[in-house]
Amino acid sequence: MPNLPDVVLWSVPAFVLLTVVEMVSYRLHPDEDAEGYEAKDAATSVGMGLGSLAFDFVWKIPILAIYTALYEFTPLRVPVLWWTVPLMLLGQDFFYYWSHRGHHVIRILWACHVVHHSSRKFNLTTALRQPWTSLTVWPFYVPLIVLGVHPAALAFCSSANLVYQFWIHTERIDKMPRWFEFVFNTPSHHRVHHASQGGYLDRNFGGILIVWDRLFGSFVAETERPRYGLTKNITTYNLVKVATHEYVAIAKDLRVARSWRERAGRVFRGPGWGPGPAALTPASSPAAAPAPAPAAAPASSPAASTTPVPEGTSVSGRARVADVAPGAGTAPAGKGTSA
Repeated sequence: MPNLPDVVLWSVPAFVLLTVVEMVSYRLHPDEDAEGYEAKDAATSVGMGLGSLAFDFVWKIPILAIYTALYEFTPLRVPVLWWTVPLMLLGQDFFYYWSHRGHHVIRILWACHVVHHSSRKFNLTTALRQPWTSLTVWPFYVPLIVLGVHPAALAFCSSANLVYQFWIHTERIDKMPRWFEFVFNTPSHHRVHHASQGGYLDRNFGGILIVWDRLFGSFVAETERPRYGLTKNITTYNLVKVATHEYVAIAKDLRVARSWRERAGRVFRGPGWGPGPAALTPASSPAAAPAPAPAAAPASSPAASTTPVPEGTSVSGRARVADVAPGAGTAPAGKGTSA
């Protein structure tokens, strides 16, 4: 088994130091437009991060068993050498993009990832607000194991990706040099990802590299100040409720669902999905399709149109790419800000 360092453990002192520096910077040089820090919110983020360490340890037991079985089954082997590690990092980042994107557009996966987006602040402690149900992530990396990447090497690459993303959770850095912004994920790109405005929803999924978003059509540049959180924010600092609120919402929807098709949609479609006309109301997002005009209406009357309810008006709290078209307007009034 390759002997690779635990990059997350080694990075903890840097996490603490940088967070303190950011807190002090807000105290010495306040920014009226920035969200800054709020004690209960920061404590919740740190608490979610500590809890994720414990739960991840539990989830890693079955995941490691599956990965090890697959690794023993495949005849391929990727040695851990100075030139293969960058390639493995590249591969891990590619599959991270699809894992991250999947966790935004499939509601049962979003129930895990929504935790990371549940803060209305955007600071370095937000990076620590991690889910407790990360068991849904492992299938996306099976191709790397089958191609011969050792599970320990994959764990190293995943940790390196996570550590990289810590520093991009800040409003204290405006823009990096243009060449850097083109290739890598930056605070500017990630602010867009955490925003709740319609045109920003479900964009910029990259981990280390932003080029995946440019290649697969999910990139949006930061042009207006983001509003962070969810389109329908939660108002609790209870760690258990933060970790499970979307699962509870799914269970409630399943109890009142009228068909198996609706039940499947509530679980596997986008977080803002609803069945048929009952889930359609006029909203600020673009019309999905024109509805038939009333029978008594004159032929010259324009057909009424309906639009899908944005995520902000549903229990799931965030509209998805499939529900709000790129460039759509901001979330309905009263909704909060936008992982």
